[in-house]
Amino acid sequence: MATHKRPRIDPLTMEVVELIGTVVARYHDEYEDAAAEHALTGAQARLLSLLSLEPLPMRRLAQQLKCEPSNVTGIVDRLEARGLVERRPDPADRRVKLAAATAEGRGVACGLRDSLNFAREPLAELSDEERLTLRDLLRRMLGTDGTAG
Repeated sequence: MATHKRPRIDPLTMEVVELIGTVVARYHDEYEDAAAEHALTGAQARLLSLLSLEPLPMRRLAQQLKCEPSNVTGIVDRLEARGLVERRPDPADRRVKLAAATAEGRGVACGLRDSLNFAREPLAELSDEERLTLRDLLRRMLGTDGTAG
């Protein structure tokens, strides 16, 4: 039976992991607070933000939100009742329904984005070069910099 050794995690790696966790937690808390200011749950705000970019089918929304399609249906129902989202046929396949932000929904999503200051304020204190370096390092960690394969 083969045993896999786990790499030892050095103190610097642990500190970086903890700092990333702190950044994520702070962003999540601020996002939830901003959503509540617009009388939205965090899930409703995330869905509305996605739809403010482009109409999406329910299945893709569920994939992006990492939840069950039935949960997305409930979220869309509640946003639709508020006039922030509408359902429409997909022009490419009329059997598929797209969820789309209404003009009011796009306005709420924009207001939500504008009210998120947690990352914006500390990032403003970094130079352009530091922000580019941070962006590139994060992309590399996520494998989205074009070098992962």
